[in-house]
Amino acid sequence: MNIRNRINVFAVIAIVFFLLHVAACQKETNPALETGTVLDKQGNSYRIVKIGTQWWMAENLRATKYWNSSSIKQIETDTAAWTHDTTGAYCTGANGLLYNWYAIHSTKHKIVPAGWHIPTDADWKTLEKYLGMSAEDADKMSWRGTHEGEKLKMTGVDNWLPSANVWATNESGFSALASNCRLFNGKGGNPIGSGYMGFWWTSTEDSVNNQAWYRYLDYKNANVFRFYGPKTYGFSVRCVKD
Repeated sequence: MNIRNRINVFAVIAIVFFLLHVAACQKETNPALETGTVLDKQGNSYRIVKIGTQWWMAENLRATKYWNSSSIKQIETDTAAWTHDTTGAYCTGANGLLYNWYAIHSTKHKIVPAGWHIPTDADWKTLEKYLGMSAEDADKMSWRGTHEGEKLKMTGVDNWLPSANVWATNESGFSALASNCRLFNGKGGNPIGSGYMGFWWTSTEDSVNNQAWYRYLDYKNANVFRFYGPKTYGFSVRCVKD
């Protein structure tokens, strides 16, 4: 067998082993999940999934009205109006709606399905620890944990851009999508396009800075970012069952 043929054989063997490895990983990271659906007050249907002891929405919230049927303010292009809004507003993101924190915090104008709530910072920590994050890491800020972010992300390069050594497995069934964000000054968070990042609000305030806690996933990071920011950011929202 000449050198060229040997190289071709080795290349084929390498490809076969790679495909078998990927197939094995997909099989191992997609266990049977307990799922269902829930309706919000507008009749929007959402997939839900049980992760540990918690039931989470497996889709981002897309309510445009409060429980009392009044409309949530929609601000798409007016950056000044978005920056100064403190009554609650939303806009369109790359994969769903983005809300400022005031829209989700109102106790008078609720937007979650009955029997559900906006997750607290503690709710997110419970989720992260179930997926393998240590309690010590869960309490930290910035990037924490190891592969918990991979377990939250929806698979497919159309949902998250590929990056070396970062594999979206969606082992949890959370099905996080890269929806980008709207910055606190009303501008778009990523003008390049979708597939890069996703942000989700918590209902927990940082009382010292008068800001609110959130979570952030990035295509090139396998773990989960935790921090607080201005309430005029536009982030995605998930809900967790009471």
